Amino acid sequence: MFTGLMWQILLIPFIGTTLGAASVFFFKNTMGEKTQRALTGFASGVMVAASFFSLLLPALDQTAEMGKLGFIPVAIGFGIGMVFLLVLDMVTPHMHLDKLEEGPRSGLKRTTKLVLAVTLHNLPEGMAVGIVCAGWMYGNEAITFAGAIALSLGIAIQNFPEGAIVAVPLLGEGVPKWKTFVYGMLSGVVEPIGALLVIAASSLLIPTMPYLLSFAAGAMIYVVVEELIPEMSEGQHSNIGTISFALGFILMMALDVGLG
Repeated sequence: MFTGLMWQILLIPFIGTTLGAASVFFFKNTMGEKTQRALTGFASGVMVAASFFSLLLPALDQTAEMGKLGFIPVAIGFGIGMVFLLVLDMVTPHMHLDKLEEGPRSGLKRTTKLVLAVTLHNLPEGMAVGIVCAGWMYGNEAITFAGAIALSLGIAIQNFPEGAIVAVPLLGEGVPKWKTFVYGMLSGVVEPIGALLVIAASSLLIPTMPYLLSFAAGAMIYVVVEELIPEMSEGQHSNIGTISFALGFILMMALDVGLG
């Protein structure tokens, strides 16, 4: 059932990460604080809008027949998604760039910790694309092809600043530009892999689609609240992150509503 269009949907987010990582060739050694806050805020807005319009709303549509109790599967899936990322966050390094310090407790180099952290960040996004694609493939009425494209494009847009955020700071560590590009690009590989794994098991998972959609939303919201919002709002110039958040949210909402 994998057509050329399906492969494009799965690879679009990875391309976004790769293009973002390529921006390392246009920076000198570091990324400005204002630029980083703007990129992080924009990514946060896109992820929040994608979680709501592309994941939670379709999940609620599928549970509409339950009436006023339709929120229960969605709430359960959302909570499990949050707990899943919480557990992963406890066993892997955080994403906060200014706190990724090399030390004896972890035994990991700073570059390794950064790539692992952003790879963890990308996992729920890949799962979200896979879940939506699986729903469309199996004819779920609440999920359209245009909706799948909108989610994939939105995550790709969000991945562009993310690719830059993971690659550029490594320049300050003395890592050659081509290596920082590779690190940034590899951090996005987990997305198509995660999507493919979800689709491979989709025949078994389709009956639980409302739970899966809300699970992906919970995981993505966890990343935003735990990792991205603190990055965009700490210290001075927090208004830059807030404005960028609004722009990212509006753009993703327009994509989802306009295409969906």
